[in-house]
Amino acid sequence: MTPAQILAAVPQQKPFRFLDEIIELDEEHIVGRYRFRDDEFFYVGHFPGNPVTPGVILTEAMAQTGVVALGLYLTSLKVDADELQQWTTFFSECQVEFLRPVLPGETVTIKGRKIFFRRMKLKCEVELYLANGELAAEGTLAGVGIRNDA
Repeated sequence: MTPAQILAAVPQQKPFRFLDEIIELDEEHIVGRYRFRDDEFFYVGHFPGNPVTPGVILTEAMAQTGVVALGLYLTSLKVDADELQQWTTFFSECQVEFLRPVLPGETVTIKGRKIFFRRMKLKCEVELYLANGELAAEGTLAGVGIRNDA
């Protein structure tokens, strides 16, 4: 499947989708981008007058790219394309370190590298970069694909 087809298959939707485009995608890695818009719902309370993207949202963006989208691609190599919609990726573990704040209006690039994919479980190293190239967050994330009819 193409990066555009994989992006269309990602189940998270606004206001909880944090992946705008997939730039690179193969069996070993993925690179995606997201722009944190000034009017994102979470900035109102985090923090009033000095908004910063919450770490849990950065973790979700990293998971949507490095686990969900890459996991869908890897699953598409094992099942028929029409069967792909029968699979849901559930986030199973993470360890993330935050190094720089991500502010409203910032475009981030998220890079995921597969550690392993077996028995429909994907574990990845994921990095989130600011537009200026600075590393803002990094970690190891994992998820497992479950058939919806299981």
